[in-house]
Amino acid sequence: MQVPVTAIVLALALALLVTPMVKKYAFKIGALDRPDQRKVHKRVMPRLGGLAVYFSFIAAVLLTMDMGPQVYGLLLGGTLIIILGFIDDTKGLSPRLKLAGQIAAAAAVAAIPFGLRVEFLTNPFSDKLITLGILAIPVTVLWIVSVTNAVNLIDGLDGLAGGTVFISALTLAAVVWIETAKAGVFPGQSEAFVLALILAAAIAGFLRYNFHPAKIFLGDSGSMFLGFSIAALSIMGVAKSATFISVIIPVVILGIPLLDTIFAIVRRYCGRRPIFQPDKEHLHHRLIQMGLSHRQAVLSIYGVNVVLGLSAIVLTLISPKQAVIFLVILSTLILLAANKLGVAGVGGQSPIAPQPNKQQRS
Repeated sequence: MQVPVTAIVLALALALLVTPMVKKYAFKIGALDRPDQRKVHKRVMPRLGGLAVYFSFIAAVLLTMDMGPQVYGLLLGGTLIIILGFIDDTKGLSPRLKLAGQIAAAAAVAAIPFGLRVEFLTNPFSDKLITLGILAIPVTVLWIVSVTNAVNLIDGLDGLAGGTVFISALTLAAVVWIETAKAGVFPGQSEAFVLALILAAAIAGFLRYNFHPAKIFLGDSGSMFLGFSIAALSIMGVAKSATFISVIIPVVILGIPLLDTIFAIVRRYCGRRPIFQPDKEHLHHRLIQMGLSHRQAVLSIYGVNVVLGLSAIVLTLISPKQAVIFLVILSTLILLAANKLGVAGVGGQSPIAPQPNKQQRS
């Protein structure tokens, strides 16, 4: 296996060096996250941490990789997203404008000449492919925008969004390694494999300052950039393969942010509340209400991410029929756990009574 050691070390080192500079810059321009009733931190915190991750990732890619059209598309889309997030972190944007910007960035990635898009889906019950044709770009945009907002939505505790995408990136790299090895190709020749490891390294350097107690937050710039990047990489790495399981694997890898978003929509709909109205009933909120400390809640979700990541790897190693059975069992366990924790909001009720928590984000 060829591992891009130079690129990984460079991305990690840059993130460690640049993050403190971004922190000072955020204070200088007033890009600060102030506590309110919905948030768990209790003091003013600098955001814009996403700039450090972005710069580290982009620099490592430009300095170490021979880039093809899809990589250029990823960098262009990521740059558009980071600009959008920067404006939102510093001046504020309406949800409609932010969504429009996300769609534009996703469409840029999927457009000619970059061509980073889902061009077909597979039928799990036959070998036939469902060619998307003119729907390829809308489906790709829907996937990228959905993941971008899902990661943005779970960014509620120190290190949660960063750690989630870090685990997802490592899982994606492992899955791409397995798939390319099956095809007799060196993993180091896969752009998705290299990019996933570079992204993971940039996040690891940033987490040095973002894990509880955080010194800087990702901000919308960071959470959207991470969501956008991992969504695009999942298409580049496995979602374009002509198998049913390859289409499902990115969903499993990104299970926590996607499911938390779906459950939030269901919960608010059942409770007859506006779907886009924020609440404190997400998974990380529920864990804290159960009495877990800030750090324990984040590490617990990390654990679930690892389990889902290992599940995605297992799916690449078993037969399609076994994979379907595995997915049914996994989905059942997830739904039972979600209902037990109250994040699904069945009937608008929660089985968990809120409890005071002494160690919150500060």
